[in-house]
Amino acid sequence: MLFDTHAHYDDDWFDEDRDALLSSMPERGVGLIVNPGITVETSRMAIAMAEQYPHMYAAVGIHPENCHDFVPAHIDELRELARHPKVVAIGEIGLDYYWDTNPPKEFQQEVLRAQMALAQELQLPVIIHDRDAHADTLAIVKEFPEVTGVFHCYSGSVEDARTLVKMGWMLSFNGAATFKNARKAPEVIAEVPLERLMIETDAPYLAPVPHRGKRNDSSLVHLVAEKIAQIKGLTAEEVEKATWDNGKRFFNIP
Repeated sequence: MLFDTHAHYDDDWFDEDRDALLSSMPERGVGLIVNPGITVETSRMAIAMAEQYPHMYAAVGIHPENCHDFVPAHIDELRELARHPKVVAIGEIGLDYYWDTNPPKEFQQEVLRAQMALAQELQLPVIIHDRDAHADTLAIVKEFPEVTGVFHCYSGSVEDARTLVKMGWMLSFNGAATFKNARKAPEVIAEVPLERLMIETDAPYLAPVPHRGKRNDSSLVHLVAEKIAQIKGLTAEEVEKATWDNGKRFFNIP
């Protein structure tokens, strides 16, 4: 079975067929899915889906692109949501310096630190978003040595990957690793031990080749596993089993 460790089924791209799609996943070989929130409201939606589908779990957090209106009271709301038995992480949190319209860098950093502190308090792992902010993101996670997590859609260097692995962190890859212009991802996948890798879709975004540009969903996560297998000289089945075990261990799923 496959474990899609990062998908956004709260996205309105799934409004027309969400139930049918999610209900079909176990029979399509996808046994587990984690849906991270990107706002307090989508975190609530993630929990509602986790309650409805046995194979789904939730993470709660505020994404850096969505933190414009952040106030400290949001941490109290996330704390309460995180008490739900199917919440397995704080996320999706992090830094995103790509878009000029994003909140100021210093404010994003403040929000990230607040959510890292919450994860430390609750002893939960974190799901990190890092886009064009590698140095600052790594510096902030180093401030919280008791917190471990996963860099989702990892796009950093081999050197940073080695640092994160030494710190006990995981790296996750999605369809972007299958693109022809992918450079860093194959190098990192080749370097990092299999026990530190997870697979994801980031659905509905970043559909893997040959579906690039179309709506992504968890049924395509096998293509990411196959790409990792190709790079590491393993069978797809070996990668599927390892990433299944890694995901369950990381998110503490029985």
